[in-house]
Amino acid sequence: MATNKKDNMFKKFLDSFKIPFIAILLGFLIGAVFIIATGNSPFVAYGALLNGSLGSLPKIGETLLKSTPLIFTGLAVAFAFKTDMFNIGAEGQYLVGAITTVAAAYVFRGLDSYLLIPLTLIAGMLGGAFWASIAGILKAKLGVHEVIVTIMLNYVGLNLSNYLVRLVLNPAVINGTEAKAHTILIPEAARLTKLKTIIPAFDYSSVNTSIIIAIVCAIIAYFILYKTTLGYEIRAVGHSPLAAEYGGISVSKNMILSMAISGAFAGLAGYAQVAGLVYKVDQVASSPGYGFTGIAVALVGKEHPIGVIASGILFGILANGERHMQIEGIPKEVVGIIQGVIILFIAGDQIVKYLINRKNSKKEEVA
Repeated sequence: MATNKKDNMFKKFLDSFKIPFIAILLGFLIGAVFIIATGNSPFVAYGALLNGSLGSLPKIGETLLKSTPLIFTGLAVAFAFKTDMFNIGAEGQYLVGAITTVAAAYVFRGLDSYLLIPLTLIAGMLGGAFWASIAGILKAKLGVHEVIVTIMLNYVGLNLSNYLVRLVLNPAVINGTEAKAHTILIPEAARLTKLKTIIPAFDYSSVNTSIIIAIVCAIIAYFILYKTTLGYEIRAVGHSPLAAEYGGISVSKNMILSMAISGAFAGLAGYAQVAGLVYKVDQVASSPGYGFTGIAVALVGKEHPIGVIASGILFGILANGERHMQIEGIPKEVVGIIQGVIILFIAGDQIVKYLINRKNSKKEEVA
């Protein structure tokens, strides 16, 4: 009996990731056609991709560095999906998380690292959670669609961040020095440890302990969703809000909570970039795109926290290997084509499942 149960779980696991695997394979195959069309060899191109992203420990470190914010934003999108909410606003939540990290680092700048690091982490997390919960509250209380709200909040977040960079957290305002197009630098005590200080073989790589935080967050997300009453309620609301409400589950409370937790993960992406890599927030004309790529990461990861880790690393490999492919003469657009095909096949699967679930929900409502 126990063996059958294990076999069924293994089969279910394989079935869950069958479509993403096929989509990835097709993405690379179609990418190979475009590579051949440009007069290049797919073997050389993909060899450069793999060697550039996984060929040595420093290269693996750079791949993990690029994967880290994508794992966070992928978790953010995937968590909101569980309540059937589409969080397009991870980009804005990322920016707010980044700026609140710098603000907290400045306010608490006199503290030691063992206090300052947790405080700045919480600040980044709360910043993202606050920004996302606006959409959750409007959806739960007024029925305003979260897609519209989160898209608008992305622009508000971008302009708010730029305002704070120029007029509140600028070195000219705080230290009286020359004005810069970025905030003050966070103090050394607030910065995350680079892995090369622990494992010297990482050499030039800037990968830092934020990758460990990202993996821990994925495990926490899994635990919340599949091992707690809150997770059960969130998933129940996602499957059928009417059935959940009939069973005594508060739909509005779980919508707000789901969006807040989702935003917390996106805010941590901003924290990780500030505390682990750049130590400041720049004034920018457009957002960096981690939130939007997070949608693709969540889809490829089948909206499962552990799947998001693998998916985030896959996108990190593509991002890090892209430059090495260009050195071999491959247009960088090829990587975009591979990503696009992967998402197209997986999104197609999600659309079919969504239509089936919607049809089943309507049957339940009629019954």
